[in-house]
Amino acid sequence: MKMNRRRFILTGAAVGGGVLIGYSATRPSRHRRANDDLVQGNERYITSFIKIEPDNAITIYVPHSEMGQGIHTSLSMMAADELDANWEEVNIEQAPAIDLFANGDLVRGFASEFGVPNFLMGLVGATAFAVAEIGNLQTTGGSSSVRFTGEYGMRTAGATARQLLMETAAARWGVPPEELTTELSHVHHNASGRSYSYGQLASQAAVMEPPQNATLKDRSEFNIMGKAISRNDIPAKVNGSAKYGLDAHSEDMLYAAIRLAPVFGTKLVSVDSLPAFAERGVKDVIELEDSVAVVADSYWRAKKALALVTTEWEPSDNDNVSSAEIAARFDQELAESNGSKDFESGDAEAALESAADIIEGNYRVPYLAHAPMEPMNCTVHIQGDKADLWTSTQDALGIKGRVASIAGLDEDAVTFHQTYCGGGFGRRLPFNWNMIDHATLIAKEFDVPVKTLFSREDDMQQDYYRPAVSSNFKAAFDANDKVLAWHNRFTGPIQVPGAAHIPYSIENQSIRVVDGDTHVPIAAWRSVDHSQQTFFTESFTDEVANRAGKNPYQFRMELLQAHPRHRKVLEVAAEAAGYGQNLPEGHALGIAVQESFGSIVAEVAEVSMDANNKPVVHKVTCAIDCGWAVNPDTAAAQVESGIIFGLSAALYGEISIEKGRVANGNFPDYEMVRMATAPEIDVHIVESGEALGGLGEPSTPAIAAAVTNAIYILTGQRVRELPISKHDFSRSTPVAGV
Repeated sequence: MKMNRRRFILTGAAVGGGVLIGYSATRPSRHRRANDDLVQGNERYITSFIKIEPDNAITIYVPHSEMGQGIHTSLSMMAADELDANWEEVNIEQAPAIDLFANGDLVRGFASEFGVPNFLMGLVGATAFAVAEIGNLQTTGGSSSVRFTGEYGMRTAGATARQLLMETAAARWGVPPEELTTELSHVHHNASGRSYSYGQLASQAAVMEPPQNATLKDRSEFNIMGKAISRNDIPAKVNGSAKYGLDAHSEDMLYAAIRLAPVFGTKLVSVDSLPAFAERGVKDVIELEDSVAVVADSYWRAKKALALVTTEWEPSDNDNVSSAEIAARFDQELAESNGSKDFESGDAEAALESAADIIEGNYRVPYLAHAPMEPMNCTVHIQGDKADLWTSTQDALGIKGRVASIAGLDEDAVTFHQTYCGGGFGRRLPFNWNMIDHATLIAKEFDVPVKTLFSREDDMQQDYYRPAVSSNFKAAFDANDKVLAWHNRFTGPIQVPGAAHIPYSIENQSIRVVDGDTHVPIAAWRSVDHSQQTFFTESFTDEVANRAGKNPYQFRMELLQAHPRHRKVLEVAAEAAGYGQNLPEGHALGIAVQESFGSIVAEVAEVSMDANNKPVVHKVTCAIDCGWAVNPDTAAAQVESGIIFGLSAALYGEISIEKGRVANGNFPDYEMVRMATAPEIDVHIVESGEALGGLGEPSTPAIAAAVTNAIYILTGQRVRELPISKHDFSRSTPVAGV
């Protein structure tokens, strides 16, 4: 990798610790860098996120990928409201993939979330943007966009710009700034009746140094935030003009179809490519360490020719590994190892020894693919010492840096062309490099753009998967059926801390993790560990309630006395779903509650069994406390999306490993909830006024347990292993009084 001098200094500073503070302190302000490097004509950057032109047009730059979650609109609303901008004059742009827009706000947010002590947060704040530059951090993930970038970055940018514009107007008029007001992109001096548009003030305000602590609005002062405003990306997606990575095109473009090692981690031994060269349009066959690719003048021709290529792969110890073997290995690890501490409180082991009764429950979930609708793709054009890059990504700076590294170029020599993403769910994060790496290596062999594509089968079989996990529970009771202990052992790895923790007031808890390593590559999947762990914990909570002779809802409410926000969402969801009221014959309600990404969610699933003893999910009622909603319409849409995503996984989702490789091919092997089978979803946003929480992921984890808890009521059978479709409910005995 070619590394420019600045990044070399930054990397050394990261190793050296405190040098970063000096780097940050002596660096020109970000808004000054924007005005020095990016301005065209008379436009001016008041902050790095906000550009104002003389005609009063305002452009807000958003450093996150738009994947259908509406983040461009929501973040712009936050900046525009604090700016007191006229929303009708606001333009929204994707921030370019340059260091100026490295996202230090994420560094601050995740540092706080992962438990960095308060006394160190000042240091984190002082170095956050330097750290983001070093790490090429421009990530969209972790439900972090609104709660971190929005709260720390966009609102502050808007408030700072507004203050600079007011100070500029005050200086021109010779009046105190306190006498001025702002509204609809204008500064007013009501006492004299004078006003300036922001565009008239922008050039002078842009040369002022931004204040360090601009005052943010109280919620009672919001004019834009809190309103259901239409997303700005919808018109282009409706009329077909929206551009995705897959849409990259040029007349001289070539296309690559690729075959990767079927058993993860193995290497290519030999290739017979002669039949491929006989096919029309084929330009070359590229052999890489773990793959072979055919490059042709169309993807269809490349794919057709690739089918004629014969490959031999090195043998591996994993050639006979299966899903069943992995599950057995996990069971053995859980039986033989006490693992390492995740959470300990009281003395669970002693409580188990003295218990009047103990119940156990063993759960497992399979690997899952991300399966975004837009196929994985990457187009690279290398031209000597520079390159152009087109791809749909959740981290433009990270991808750009990776391509530079693989191509042996300076990062500043790579130009990233922004596009929308046709779904991500973690698949398009920088941890999942196989598409980007291979596309760059292939493109190095040509002097024209080369688009590398994964077919649906390629992506299904060469993903980085949600981990398969097994989890074993014990709960101890005294003679009065009081819960004494919660004992949990599960296979790792832990990708996000705390997902296996429970909010319930049980004095003695022991939660520990064992390794769970396999050769199957894993990465973040929508809601990460919460999707597995919530199914486990909320299902076993129902088992514990049943053993204690308690209604599952009342049992939870009793054990959530220390968590009023959890109680509130549970109460709202239960009441809205008609919990405890008469239901249609053969219907049951299952419940689950979980906190993740700063939001608390309760879900109630209304389920019945059809004539073939298959579950039908009629309705899901969801209450979410995300603090408050910036855009209620987008918030509800994200909750609905997360529920459908989680329901697909619960009902059908399973990646099967056979002979060391993925057996699934296309969607017939990996079913989804369709429009005809999607439940009615009723979303209730509970605004507690607490800190902003995430929305893209928190509704995904609870749905599996809510559905399986309802199935237990209908059939008397506990679903301890997903997907639900694997189970036979033909011998059902409904549970009375639950």
